[in-house]
Amino acid sequence: MKHHLTRRRSQRDDAGFTLMELLIVISIMLILMLFAIPNMLHLKSEANETSAIQSLQAIHEAEMQYNSMYPANGYACVLSELGGSTTSGPPTATSAQLLPADLATGQKSGYTFNITNCTKTTVNNQDMYTSYEATAVPQAVGKTGVNGYCLDMSGEIRKDPTGGTNCTVPLQ
Repeated sequence: MKHHLTRRRSQRDDAGFTLMELLIVISIMLILMLFAIPNMLHLKSEANETSAIQSLQAIHEAEMQYNSMYPANGYACVLSELGGSTTSGPPTATSAQLLPADLATGQKSGYTFNITNCTKTTVNNQDMYTSYEATAVPQAVGKTGVNGYCLDMSGEIRKDPTGGTNCTVPLQ
């Protein structure tokens, strides 16, 4: 009789997990996910902010190149003028081919980019932009990014902790 009970027990042990054991494992996995998901969203937001800062630096570099390539125009006051496709021919003042296409459209990595506050002067009947400000704001404040960022001709990036364009805090 003892041999018979041993055989039944070994057959039951080979059958796998019980429903209770599976529910416990699933519950533990759900609890772990509750802790992991907010951290992952925070990491994505930080990555977007880093990308926004690097993109503003790229815009600044493109503006400096644009100013030297087209001195009669000064700076570009429209982001798309800094972009353009190399397959469409040589660079022009309206398609300088200095920025990647995604950044030239103004949307990249959860941020919206824009060139604003351009100062225009007229020299020899030619409009010339002598200053600009580039901005980067989160598409969804608190989700795609927390801070807004601004940059002017000096190249100094400042931030707005509320996610807007009132950039008064120096970037450390």
